[in-house]
Amino acid sequence: MKKPSISAAEAVELHRAGKITLVDIREPSEILASGKARGAISLPLAALKMRADPNSPDCPSELTCGKPVVLYCASGGRAAMAAQFLGQMGYNDIHNIGGLAHWQQAGGEIE
Repeated sequence: MKKPSISAAEAVELHRAGKITLVDIREPSEILASGKARGAISLPLAALKMRADPNSPDCPSELTCGKPVVLYCASGGRAAMAAQFLGQMGYNDIHNIGGLAHWQQAGGEIE
């Protein structure tokens, strides 16, 4: 049975408590234009398959630390694709909170 997803508001609280890994799936140009969630790691969808592989030397340590992974993009579509890719790679606690606007509306900080 699939666990319920984490809401953007829950993600903000969990991130403040250091209990999740927050990942921005958008392209670098999008992050330059609008900023990103404070403390999120940037892992564009185009590079996800290569960089998120736990066997890759380029895999961010934040992804392999055992914390739930919470994804967002501009609206949630790419984050949903990223969640599928991560699931295929063996990650099992993955959540899509939608877009950066959802993060902001829930009180999340931008950097």
